[in-house]
Amino acid sequence: MNRIQTAFQNKPIFMPYYPVGYPDIPTSVDILEALAKNGADLIEVGLSFSDPLADGPVIQKATQTALEQGVTTQHVLGAVAELRRRSVDIPLILMGYYNPMLAYGLERFIRAAAEAGADGFIIPDLPPEEADEFVGALSVVEAIRESPLPLVTMLAPTTPDERMETVARSAQGFIYLVSVTGVTGARKDITSGLGNLIERVRAHTDVPVCVGFGIGTPDQAAAVGQLADGVIVGSACVREIGESQNPVETARDFARKFMMRRK
Repeated sequence: MNRIQTAFQNKPIFMPYYPVGYPDIPTSVDILEALAKNGADLIEVGLSFSDPLADGPVIQKATQTALEQGVTTQHVLGAVAELRRRSVDIPLILMGYYNPMLAYGLERFIRAAAEAGADGFIIPDLPPEEADEFVGALSVVEAIRESPLPLVTMLAPTTPDERMETVARSAQGFIYLVSVTGVTGARKDITSGLGNLIERVRAHTDVPVCVGFGIGTPDQAAAVGQLADGVIVGSACVREIGESQNPVETARDFARKFMMRRK
């Protein structure tokens, strides 16, 4: 059983997102460690890019700051390796846009991610129909290491039924279900009809369904956790930690208050 499968043995799980390099590279590694050791079940480790088309202003600001701090793909891979050296044993999923991975070299990037201790990838601007090159490079590395490195697929309320079925049936690791249309960012209310949307997805797959976009409070997370297998919190996590005078301590507190109430 790999780390992702182990994490989902106790559902729903709490999945924060945080970018390496914000507010600076060393502090961001400490923040990720604090999240991991105080309640996060899986972390999306952010790989910054200059044109984050799916992200709202909070994450855009954080990733721009990270780029200004000089963060590179190599720094992100090094952060994952450092977290493993610090005995962080939860799944670490690399979350980022396709261009930096292409620039690094796909097979080289995937191999380095595996060696660092990453458990998979989320690439918001890489639809399954255009992922053959990445999947091909992924299969080469997986054959060598003999364990999966899933490319997590994303679905949204606007996904047509036929495409939803196709994507869900081939999903690996878990499905990232976008709960709202638009960019990332906390909302005041949970989307009506979310339960029906989750059931639409579950009709086509046995992999866990995790909900992201728009979840900003522990109460919202608890409500979504009654429906989904995992709750993804990005903008609220980045904003609260990034605005703090003591971001590492804030990360500890944030993870503790978002620890999921188990089903």
